Amino acid sequence: MLLRARQFEFAFPRPALLMGIVNATPDSFYDGGRFARTEAAVAHALQLAAEGADIIDIGGESSRPKAEPVSEAEELRRVIPVLEGLAGAVSVPLSIDTVKPAVARAALHAGASIINDIAANREGDEMWRLAAESGAAYVAVHMQGSPATMQDNPRYDDVVL
Repeated sequence: MLLRARQFEFAFPRPALLMGIVNATPDSFYDGGRFARTEAAVAHALQLAAEGADIIDIGGESSRPKAEPVSEAEELRRVIPVLEGLAGAVSVPLSIDTVKPAVARAALHAGASIINDIAANREGDEMWRLAAESGAAYVAVHMQGSPATMQDNPRYDDVVL
């Protein structure tokens, strides 16, 4: 199997890929907002790449439980400068963690090669079409509800369905 992410290719089977996470948000559940400033986010991403990350994933909207959504403009303000600071500075693919097609489109224009969609494109087919048209890899992640509601009595009768 071959995963293509624009100019990058990963042939499988192979050892697991290590994804370095850069939360360019003030309310990250993991790092508490340490990388909300562009300079801090870029420095962290460069460090992750130097330490061996195979992919750098940049997100500008928290997906922690009970997180409130941010506007498209705010998400773009958070992630595009980070992507622009990394494009050409690292030799690994950059991934954009977003549920918004417009943010994904701008991120691809700024140098991203992978769309990491935690909503698995439930609102329509625009994200899939964008990935196909751009040659970007697409990661569809399952989430029950939204970050604001995903912990409200999560239950599955049939997890596969």
